[in-house]
Amino acid sequence: MEALPRETIVDVLEGRLREDILTGRHPAGSYLPPERRLADGYGVTRTTLKHAFGRLVQAGLLETRHGVGTRVRDFARFGGADLLPMLVRHDAAWIREIFEVRRSIGALIAERAAVRATAEQRADLAALLAAVRAAEGGDAVQLADIEVHRALARATGNRVYGLLTNTLFNAYLPVRAALVGPFTDAAAAHARLEAVVAAVDAGDAGAARRAAEAYLTETERIMLEGLV
Repeated sequence: MEALPRETIVDVLEGRLREDILTGRHPAGSYLPPERRLADGYGVTRTTLKHAFGRLVQAGLLETRHGVGTRVRDFARFGGADLLPMLVRHDAAWIREIFEVRRSIGALIAERAAVRATAEQRADLAALLAAVRAAEGGDAVQLADIEVHRALARATGNRVYGLLTNTLFNAYLPVRAALVGPFTDAAAAHARLEAVVAAVDAGDAGAARRAAEAYLTETERIMLEGLV
């Protein structure tokens, strides 16, 4: 068993600042109060505040200019997909928008994979699909299912599709346990995904796209029901 991580004062402060930014208490484009005043307001030291600032700068929510101050970035305008896990933790409504992208990207990946997959990649897909049926427990089935989608992205021959796939999975990682619905029955999860892999193996791009659209729509429906 792994020990549970313990929150430090920096973790807590980072979370408070993040929420204050995302809820608009510190609006985009505004400068935060001077460090001493902000530290006093949160009841922390300036050193702790600087550590929290560093994390939020790295996350893309703040920018600091020496001699000027710390400003809240307009993440909606300048932010990247790496912010999605943070945004999902703040507001689960982001999940629906992520799933919309998941449907379109996933269908395109399946279509491309059907045309470009090598014999080795087709064999890899078949082995990974079998692992879905053999997995025990919803969490294990869900993780096995993810590996099939990573393999589909690799089979396109385009590394950007692989990164996009990783980004989408990472985006809903914070609430993954609530999205386990489609994976509680390994046989059913395997059957839903089998049509996608079969179409890719047959090299039928149109069938692969349709199968992926059907798979993604159905699993999305089940997952969203789990969030209600």
